[in-house]
Amino acid sequence: MNIEVGSVAKSAANIATVLGFPDTVYLNAKVITADKDFSIAEAVAIRGDRFLAVGKSSDIERLVGPDTTIVDLKGSTVLPGLIDTHAHVERAGLLKFVVSLNDVATVAQALERIADQAKRAPKGSWIRGGMWHPVAQLAEKRVLTRQELDRAAPDHPVYLPIGHFGLANSLALKLAGITKDSHDPDGGIIHRDPATGELNGTLEEGAGDIVANILPEWTPEERVVQVRAAMDYFNSFGITSAISAAVDPATIRAHQQVRRRGDASLRISAMYAPTGGLNPTMTNDEWEKFFSRIGAASDFGDEWLSFSGVKLQIDGGMTLRTAAMRDGYPDDRNYHGTIVIEPDRFNALVATANRYGWRVGVHAVGDAAIDRVLDAYALADAEKSIKDRRFIVIHGSLIRRDQMERALRLGVRVDAQSSFLWDKAAVVKRYLGQENVDSAFPMRTLIDVMGLDSVAEGTDYPINVLNPFVNIYVMVTRRDKNGDIYGASEAVTREEAIRLYTSAASRYSFSESLTGSIEPGKLADMVVLSDDILTVGDEALKSITAKRTVVGGKTVFQSAD
Repeated sequence: MNIEVGSVAKSAANIATVLGFPDTVYLNAKVITADKDFSIAEAVAIRGDRFLAVGKSSDIERLVGPDTTIVDLKGSTVLPGLIDTHAHVERAGLLKFVVSLNDVATVAQALERIADQAKRAPKGSWIRGGMWHPVAQLAEKRVLTRQELDRAAPDHPVYLPIGHFGLANSLALKLAGITKDSHDPDGGIIHRDPATGELNGTLEEGAGDIVANILPEWTPEERVVQVRAAMDYFNSFGITSAISAAVDPATIRAHQQVRRRGDASLRISAMYAPTGGLNPTMTNDEWEKFFSRIGAASDFGDEWLSFSGVKLQIDGGMTLRTAAMRDGYPDDRNYHGTIVIEPDRFNALVATANRYGWRVGVHAVGDAAIDRVLDAYALADAEKSIKDRRFIVIHGSLIRRDQMERALRLGVRVDAQSSFLWDKAAVVKRYLGQENVDSAFPMRTLIDVMGLDSVAEGTDYPINVLNPFVNIYVMVTRRDKNGDIYGASEAVTREEAIRLYTSAASRYSFSESLTGSIEPGKLADMVVLSDDILTVGDEALKSITAKRTVVGGKTVFQSAD
């Protein structure tokens, strides 16, 4: 066996002499390397935080030294550490700090959960919700009203985020200064009862920020605890790297603290949100001044913590009936969804970030929104080239072929989340029709038109389930949790689905020389699976679990069984 180490091929017998004995070897496995040939090996050797060698078990075993730990994987399948290219990572750390609603099935259950939290909390303290999606998950297919929240928690301000919406009770609205006579803020809508004009408690986009901005700040140590808990949660699914969406300055500081303490177990590349929200509250001049003085640019950092770019938003979402659509909505062709930022301002924000070396990723769901993003990228490119900078269309849920071709010409990548279809496809169908839901997250076409180097997958957790194997199941089968198929022609192969979580995903943060495949010299990130992802039946894909997760050569998660 020859093992490539740097640019020099060394025999297995001599490699230990050159580089030292491995710290750990994993033998008797099915190692899916996700290298350029998608080759399959049997074993790996790790020294420090890097893969030392990859090959046959008999050859790797010859590298063992007196202090080497030997792990017999007994035929288990191994993948490179998985990479989620769009997740609100830190939200996973809030599970012990907020009322969890992601598993309730009815309005009554949700209200009972909130009332129970209110009974335990000091009078006047905030009741905060974890992320959930009532329209998709509740039997009633609706949000909670202000009056219902008032009855559940009459002595507590309540704020429940729902993606790009939020729900507030009367006390929360009062504290935020929102009244029946309040005007909608820029990029937001304060929803009212159409019959009476009274506030109904639903706050859309920027309107939700009015309440979110008065919530008590977490202490620095609470944020550190939350970041560490989030990392553990991600590791439990075999995820070793993530692009964290819309990370504010306080959260960046918490990540830095975790990094300094040597406690990180998840590699983070952050999409920066300097003012906390998805769109900045700064004026254009303030935005320019900020980037001219920050002294850093995209991809600044190391293999544990870096900036990938700056995050912006252009429209809403499919499941909220706010995605910006070229041809309007099936039930009202004059309604085209929501654009949350005025085009000239949006173009200026993108151009300014580009001018100072920051690449941009924009939340764009509907095809009309994607048009505006590509327009802004083209304008920025005319001033300072964005070629080879990997600017990003985030979501690209309803991207069309002509937009894929245009993105490819601009050197723009698309990072999608097929997991929306797992439990929200029926809602998308209700709002946008069969044709649109069938063409949502068109991964087959994206790969065929743009190539795997320009596309990857994530989950948008906690909007969707974090489980990567559920997402892979959806990509491969195009089935939702009920077994219904949406757009079968957009299914991808298992190899492609794996690459979208590994070798293709690593390119988001320019990390393809470090992560994304199991090869000598790369960071020793890998996950041991409960089943063979290449051979199990389609229905078994979603039941695969992580048995062991290794990051930088260290086991950071191991299942009990």
